[in-house]
Amino acid sequence: MTFALGPLDGRYRATTTPLTAYLSEAALNRERIRVEIEWLIFLSREGVVPGAPVVDKDDTRFLRSIPTSFGQAEVAELAAIESETRHDVKAVEYFIRWRLDAAPATLGPATVLPALSDMVHAFCTSEDVNNLAYALCIKGAIEQVWLPAARALADALAALARQHAGLPMLSHTHGQTATPTTVGKEMAVFAARLSRQIRRVQGAEYLGKLNGATGTFGAHVVAVPEADWPALSRAFVESLGLVWNPLTTQIEPHDWQADLYADVAHANRIAHNLATDMWTYISLDYFHQRLAAQGSTGSSTMPHKVNPIRFENAEANLEISSALLETLAATLVTSRMQRDLTDSTTQRNVGAALGHSLLAFDNLVRGLAGVEPNPAKLAADLDASWEVLAEPIQQAMRAAGLAGATGMGNAYERLKELTRGRTVTAQDMREAIASLGMPDDVAARLSSLTPGAYTGLAAQLVAYLDKAGQPE
Repeated sequence: MTFALGPLDGRYRATTTPLTAYLSEAALNRERIRVEIEWLIFLSREGVVPGAPVVDKDDTRFLRSIPTSFGQAEVAELAAIESETRHDVKAVEYFIRWRLDAAPATLGPATVLPALSDMVHAFCTSEDVNNLAYALCIKGAIEQVWLPAARALADALAALARQHAGLPMLSHTHGQTATPTTVGKEMAVFAARLSRQIRRVQGAEYLGKLNGATGTFGAHVVAVPEADWPALSRAFVESLGLVWNPLTTQIEPHDWQADLYADVAHANRIAHNLATDMWTYISLDYFHQRLAAQGSTGSSTMPHKVNPIRFENAEANLEISSALLETLAATLVTSRMQRDLTDSTTQRNVGAALGHSLLAFDNLVRGLAGVEPNPAKLAADLDASWEVLAEPIQQAMRAAGLAGATGMGNAYERLKELTRGRTVTAQDMREAIASLGMPDDVAARLSSLTPGAYTGLAAQLVAYLDKAGQPE
């Protein structure tokens, strides 16, 4: 039996497992190995060190198999090496060196790999490897796991928006009855908000550096003075799919991470707003929960209950995720002089921060799939709220007055006196319209209006969503 300290690796492991391919300790070490291997291949093929052997296709294939075959046995082996070195990146260096020494057993005696042992980790400080490995890990996690989950939520919202574009619903501002809307338009607002943040995250830059112990290429220039080290560094970093940062201390300053985490946290806050609104709509009986989708037990003692657990779970996990992301963004951008090790521990929590967000998005998608609007309750609340028509009536009076009709003054005050703090029926509203002295055509138009029909362009506004739930 395996015991997990936290819920992401325990109760919710099935949902968050995809992130372990990018943000686990094993994944970080795999990417460290990948960076070291690619740097060795780059140095050899570019002839950076005069007279050094050049790898051929078989050598390159062998080298690239080292990170791709990094499994449980290799994880244990690397951990054993680190227990001796007491340094994680140095352990990676030795792990690779030993494989180069053993390469003739696979490639034959003609391979040059044993002769390239000193090229492993050449011209690198640990942070040259770490910053690139972390950037690759985070980039993979965002692009391959978080973004698809966020898009799935935006798509679910867009589908609800289109399906219920014209279904009238009473709005509430400050908890009070307000101008009616439609279910679809409200879902479209969330889809558009979330999609905008998705586009921001999609456009994130993942920066990397390779410039030595204090960002000066000092040892590089002394060892191989004829090389164009900035150009080589840039070419290598960009070959990994990252953006080159030429101006750093010993560490890449992590500003790109702060920007990314702020955007992910913002997406979380939008999703949190969705969770609390859906919870409220369910409490108002504007949405029903399907028993089969939500589970048959809502309370251990009250048989009638079906709790909105998906939205509550999402709300809590979004709060945890956002708190972690905001802490990461605030702390990673500060390093004492050239560097300190606070970022080493801090960055190991990126997986937890994204894991809670991933779990929340999954719950929201499941929650949305398990609810449906309650047209009867929506219609009943609208029919009980004729006072909301005070707004279009007073605006129509203003327009009529501006067009030259007499007796249209003090429209707001007259409607306030009629409706504020009172229960207004359909008959009350029609009698009031008849008493206001409006032009016949305006009075006729308003007399035919009902709260359920007073939704403006809400249904048409849903059309501003494209197929991905984004504004056109």
